Amino acid sequence: MTDPSRRALLSGAATSLLTMAALPAFGQGGPVGPDGIDGYPPFDDDRLYRDEAGRLYRRRGGTYVPYGERTAAPAPSAREFEPEAAPRRRVAEPRPADKIAAARPLDNGPIDYARAYAAIPDEPFPVLAFNYKRMNPAFLRQDIAYTGREPAGTILVDPRAHHLTLVQGNGRARRYGVGVGKQGFSWSGISTVNSKQAWPDWYPPKEMIARTPKLARQVSQLQSGLGVPGGSRNPLGARAHYLWQDNKDTLYRIHGTLEPESIGRSVSSGCIRMINQDVIDLYGRVEIGTRVVVLG
Repeated sequence: MTDPSRRALLSGAATSLLTMAALPAFGQGGPVGPDGIDGYPPFDDDRLYRDEAGRLYRRRGGTYVPYGERTAAPAPSAREFEPEAAPRRRVAEPRPADKIAAARPLDNGPIDYARAYAAIPDEPFPVLAFNYKRMNPAFLRQDIAYTGREPAGTILVDPRAHHLTLVQGNGRARRYGVGVGKQGFSWSGISTVNSKQAWPDWYPPKEMIARTPKLARQVSQLQSGLGVPGGSRNPLGARAHYLWQDNKDTLYRIHGTLEPESIGRSVSSGCIRMINQDVIDLYGRVEIGTRVVVLG
């Protein structure tokens, strides 16, 4: 390259420098290498500089010189500099049993006990028929009139009457017989259905395991601790609704039972137990967030 040409090039680079002063450098690289070309010393750094016309330059000896006369890539859009969106919270895949439960149609026709308490063979575990003729009719599923103040969707539990009532609106409600907490284990208050599961695992409190030797022989190590896996031998039965108060688990549940003959009695450790066919029916009608009022 001749001296006149070199002077013209440097002159042009100096003019461009004025337009590049406010432009960002890009193409950050590593250490400067021995890249002298045509007698020029190595570049001052590994950066490329761009003028307003998009032409690229390198800095050599404190002077900006054209870099191959290539056109720079289009300037990145403002969107490219926006902070990345927070990663989406991973939603747990529904359990197969919960999918089956969600797909079960509701029976909104007149309550026919022979149908209501028949065996249910298409569950993950068999639900045996319940001999409703041996049960006090007061504790069988009923469609009743409701004149109270609670809005539709509310669950009312009356431990003294051993009834659970689901308010349905239009002056009607669906009532079921339940078993409740025995002396010393009863409770009352307002809670919320925080979650619900079909054929849930059961994790009894350590205190319960300690005072029940027979239970200690039944538990095994499960995903969340010592418990009994979901199934036809699980004390929670076919469904469970988990009750929370003030964003804390109360450890009380509305669930099925292995002992349907206990319905109408105060025998549990505080949970509200139902005939499996009834808790399956309730499960399909209750949404997460449902208000549950347990009377004193």
